[in-house]
Amino acid sequence: MAVFRRRRFDELTGFRDGDHGAAFAAFRQSAGRLLAGAFETGSLGLKVEAFHAAAQAAMAADESGSGSGPDDAAFARGFFETHFVPLAIVPDDGGSGLLTGYYEPVVEASAVRTERFRFPLYGKPHDLVKIDDINRPPGFDPEFRFGRRFDDGMIGEYFDRGEIEAGALKGRCLEIAWLKDKVEAFFIHVQGSARLMMQDGRQIRVGYAAKSGHAFTAIGRSLVKEGALELAAADMKGIRAWLAAHPERRDEILNRNRSFIFFAEMPVEDPGLGPLGAAKVPLTPLASIAVDRLLSTYGIPYFLSSDSLKINDAPFCRLMIAQDTGSAILGPARADIFVGTGDDAGAIAGTIRHAADFFVLVPHDLADELTR
Repeated sequence: MAVFRRRRFDELTGFRDGDHGAAFAAFRQSAGRLLAGAFETGSLGLKVEAFHAAAQAAMAADESGSGSGPDDAAFARGFFETHFVPLAIVPDDGGSGLLTGYYEPVVEASAVRTERFRFPLYGKPHDLVKIDDINRPPGFDPEFRFGRRFDDGMIGEYFDRGEIEAGALKGRCLEIAWLKDKVEAFFIHVQGSARLMMQDGRQIRVGYAAKSGHAFTAIGRSLVKEGALELAAADMKGIRAWLAAHPERRDEILNRNRSFIFFAEMPVEDPGLGPLGAAKVPLTPLASIAVDRLLSTYGIPYFLSSDSLKINDAPFCRLMIAQDTGSAILGPARADIFVGTGDDAGAIAGTIRHAADFFVLVPHDLADELTR
């Protein structure tokens, strides 16, 4: 799986000079839920309870109001250096980690179907059920976390993308909103959330509620495999361009990703923050990451370093907090960076696919345990 190697903060390129205020604010966002037992310890052994003291200190600093603001770089750096030890995450295969990016799209939408707005975002259907060790039918694919409960009470596979696009959910009144572009709707599924500018002037947010249960398939990777796209062009921009140039194959390509996302409507309480992540706290741009939910632990800090990834013309070296997950985020040294909201964030997120060094910050006692 992975080996942990103890490091010093002065060995982390860019840490000393970095402004970790946003990461401190994101850590503080998760602290209450961490202390309340809302997060589970993943199989890497990053024990939730080991982080309690740091979470309590973050909340106390917030309450004191002295030197704890997100803009106080010295305080934030001192906080992390005091409470944590950096451990390099070395995958068993000896390879480096991988970073990708995601964002919150902002798109026009309509509350009703019109000639212009024809492609729906759906809410969670009543017959979609979460699968666990208790209700999983014999022989049911263990990778499926959702299924369909039939009228007789039995559980089977839910409709996949192709079946839903063909009308499997038609007439159930599940439509939250309607969009102008089918490819835009598809990429909202990939991102897991969106901010919708409604025709009546309202602004609403949709976030992940559930999924069909089918495995995620990266359509860019499938296009590369068949020779339709070069790997360097298989980012979001390249995929959009290819689909626009081959409209006759659009549905076939999109339906290769059988996974289908269902959404819930949410308010936009703070325009400066992103949607709720899987940890049920708002995501902070360039301070929140999605991790493998089975391996990692929500609410904990990571330092990520990549010489090849440049944002704002500087090599990417940032402290970030695990607050989300995703179907394609698999492995101990794997993260998806939440870049932010809107087209500018999307332009950056869609190009991120870079090797990186991963360091997890853990309390001193846990560091001793993990590096014995």
